[in-house]
Amino acid sequence: MAAPDFADWLAICNLKAAYCRMLDTKDWEGWKQLFTEDCVLDTRPSGGSREEGRERICTIVSTALANAKTAHHVHSPQIDIDGDRAQVVWAMQDRVVKDDFALTGYGHYHETCVRTVEGWKIAGQVLTRLILEVESPAP
Repeated sequence: MAAPDFADWLAICNLKAAYCRMLDTKDWEGWKQLFTEDCVLDTRPSGGSREEGRERICTIVSTALANAKTAHHVHSPQIDIDGDRAQVVWAMQDRVVKDDFALTGYGHYHETCVRTVEGWKIAGQVLTRLILEVESPAP
């Protein structure tokens, strides 16, 4: 298999960097634009649900994180590009702090990215967790 074009590899890395930054800064309009209109988000392997469509996904995520402080980190990308489609696995760590709990998770994002006229977008994402640490607030 030929090595992927570095420009595509870098664009996919920048897409995921923007995903984390916009998610943590709650730039919901910008975050929503990182997805295809018909994208699928599947968090069932980590205890969540399967949702379709970027509008619905953005509404669900922005509502769930409205009163939370978050930090999402991704690293060690494995990117397999085949034409205008890429399969990507990111090692991830996230921290979510709300009034009634805090969690730290470790796992992977498994993504399908597609090249569009606007650049690379996330068309599908599955979140898996290897470790999930949940803390209750102090009494």
